[in-house]
Amino acid sequence: MAIDLNGKAGIITGGAHGIGRAYCVGLAKAGARVVAADIDFEGAKGTAALVEKAGGEALALAVDVSEQQGTLDMARAAMTAFGRIDFLINNAAVFATIPISRVPFDEVSLEEWNKVMTVNLTGTWLSCRAVVPYMKKQQSGKIINISSGSIYSGTGLRIHYVTSKAGIIGFTRNLARELGDYNITVNALAPGSTLSEKPDDEKALEHRKKALAKRCLKRLQFPEDLEGVMIFLCSSASDFMTGQTLVVDGGGVMI
Repeated sequence: MAIDLNGKAGIITGGAHGIGRAYCVGLAKAGARVVAADIDFEGAKGTAALVEKAGGEALALAVDVSEQQGTLDMARAAMTAFGRIDFLINNAAVFATIPISRVPFDEVSLEEWNKVMTVNLTGTWLSCRAVVPYMKKQQSGKIINISSGSIYSGTGLRIHYVTSKAGIIGFTRNLARELGDYNITVNALAPGSTLSEKPDDEKALEHRKKALAKRCLKRLQFPEDLEGVMIFLCSSASDFMTGQTLVVDGGGVMI
């Protein structure tokens, strides 16, 4: 049975590139109206153009999720445009488009550690704080927080990123407890190593290929591999599921 999101509307932070762009396009194809929110406004406009080209409806917003006023303005703009917020996907993160340093833990600068935590964790919290009041009024909503399969393998040389994504799991479980009475579900999605942007050199491609040996499905993972699960999490098909984490990585880790 195809899942129909017609009449639904929601926000995807970090919607300008890679996996975030795939979420926007995939959800729009399923019938949802989407807000592509990103610090890269030109990239967000590019995502909105792709959605509209596919026959969907999208709004591009320039948003820095680490700034409280920016998240409040984001939620208000979504309500003005679409009249409701049915889902929030907290995808914005410091990792690839805004790259992290891949160095031993004691070589990560305090400045970079704080930047990763502020965007990846605090940004998720602020986005939820901005959107949840509208969901409470509706007595419904779906929040999907993006974690990472790396938290289960203890991937080295990125301790700040992995720590922030492990924190997302605790945040998700706690928030699910708090919001259940309002018919709001809170779940997490943990992608595996994903070729989210076209690599600019062979080294980047080889890095992604290293994950293949540990997978049951031995091929590269692409953003489109995450679309179906995200559509499910944003739909009524997942109404009785909350506080959970779904790993989508071709069977690399099993929890």
